[in-house]
Amino acid sequence: MEPLLELKRVSYAYHTKNGETYALSDLSFQVQSGEFIAIVGPSGCGKSTLLSLISGLLRAESGAILLNGKEAETFQKNIGYMLQKDHLFEWRSIYRNVILGLEIQGRLDEKSKERVENMLADYGLARFRDARPSQLSGGMRQRAALIRTLAPDPELLLLDEPFSALDFQTRLSVCDDVWAILRREKKTAILVTHDLSEAVSMADRVLVLTKRPATICADIRIQFEKENVTPFERRSEPEFKDYFNEIWKELNLHG
Repeated sequence: MEPLLELKRVSYAYHTKNGETYALSDLSFQVQSGEFIAIVGPSGCGKSTLLSLISGLLRAESGAILLNGKEAETFQKNIGYMLQKDHLFEWRSIYRNVILGLEIQGRLDEKSKERVENMLADYGLARFRDARPSQLSGGMRQRAALIRTLAPDPELLLLDEPFSALDFQTRLSVCDDVWAILRREKKTAILVTHDLSEAVSMADRVLVLTKRPATICADIRIQFEKENVTPFERRSEPEFKDYFNEIWKELNLHG
């Protein structure tokens, strides 16, 4: 089966007047359609840089990044990018925030409007469609940001620490929400996180990066005996601690 996303020996360096700093070196991996991948690594190792390369915001210095076998320049519109902050605009209602991407892409038609309305209803925001962002809780704002990301129906979602600004209790709840939404929408996703518990509880696979210049030191498939357990429920399963310790060991060896 052809992977949805493939990186082949990708390298990237930042250039300044004082020289160059390599962020990523000879990095290769594949993502199959429907997979949820988490990426962890030492602080500053280039995790967010990697997402910027996949999205097309940056261009790799060497190697190739393919989506459905096609080079990066042709696929940016098929990728949704969810950042650390929700970046909802206070002067727009929740509805007008979630359709923003569709407006920018010129794709706001009756079919897409119906899709947005259905997602607002399915994910508990229908009665807040005319509210302003400041009237919503942090978790509700993140759900709105996710709907905005999903509205153009991207093939691949990139999640750059989207829960880091939330308090711990809200974070646990929103992780469950996002996981359930992505499963329901049958989306492929890559999550960058510093939180190992978050990675183990949400992902199908965890890629562990080394310190800069980063490469992959471990590719760990996450499998629980119980099927369809939520991220919160995974934290209580016996396998959880073993995966956490395995990832922690890899980070200590290569971080």
